[in-house]
Amino acid sequence: MPRMRKYLFSAGFALLVAATSVSMTVMTPPAFASEIKYVVNDIPITTGDIAHRAAFLKLQRKKGDAGQEMIDQTLRLAEARRLGIRINDAQVEAAYQRFATNNKMQLGQLDGVMEKSGVGKDHFKEFIRAQMAWNQALSARYRSGEGGSVTEQDAVRRMLDKGGAKPSAMEYMLQQVIFVVPAAERSATLAKRKREADAMRARFNGCNTTREFAKGLIDVTVRDLGRILAPQLPPDWAEQIKATKVGGATVTRETERGVEFIGICSSREVSDDKTAQMVFQSEGSNDKAADDLSKKYVDELKAKARIVKR
Repeated sequence: MPRMRKYLFSAGFALLVAATSVSMTVMTPPAFASEIKYVVNDIPITTGDIAHRAAFLKLQRKKGDAGQEMIDQTLRLAEARRLGIRINDAQVEAAYQRFATNNKMQLGQLDGVMEKSGVGKDHFKEFIRAQMAWNQALSARYRSGEGGSVTEQDAVRRMLDKGGAKPSAMEYMLQQVIFVVPAAERSATLAKRKREADAMRARFNGCNTTREFAKGLIDVTVRDLGRILAPQLPPDWAEQIKATKVGGATVTRETERGVEFIGICSSREVSDDKTAQMVFQSEGSNDKAADDLSKKYVDELKAKARIVKR
């Protein structure tokens, strides 16, 4: 998920700089009031939320309007939910742990920096959740063509610019296994379902036997995803799929549907017109294009939103 990495890296770089100047003798974080300041499509934003975001901007050494940032984040999360995108607590906790690890910090140290700076770990985790969800919403919009689709003529021109070389990409045959967990049963059965999924994943040795393994299990869905080029891989799964050998399966992940893993049936390197078009389109999805698309998307959401200032 390149966009999430971009946001969290920029936050992390400033955090490391700022953390050294946070006085470790401060015993308590600032106390923030929690009066409602804005109501965005019936979702309240409090003065406490805004104060935490202001502290986060200060920690990042960034300028910005904390109130407007919270309005934008609220709109992004609401839009992601409308699209059926759900980032669960386990995904957020894993990202928070990775952030600490990548910045060579223990979780306790990161918690401490967040609390002493006035940001609060809960506020930062909600920021992570919003970025992960917005990544997926942007990816969906980009794939729909809003990001600037590459025509066959564009692909030919770019190939000529590169001396006539046609780009190649890995093509994967994938299979998705979902241990379904109904929302109402999530807290009671998720851990059990994860153990079952881990056990099946450990036995996975190719896509031909998956349905046989699943026969005796309740509420297990096996879906053949067909052939997918590397640039088309779902952002949440791409790195794991690329790192998994043919005949193996990714580690299990908790999702809004339950517990899932993806089996790698086969892979091969391909180079054809469709691949060239897809690779060039992927290359065009740079940070500036993503920033422009994100701003346009949020502006559209704002234009339709009911935003009341108290």
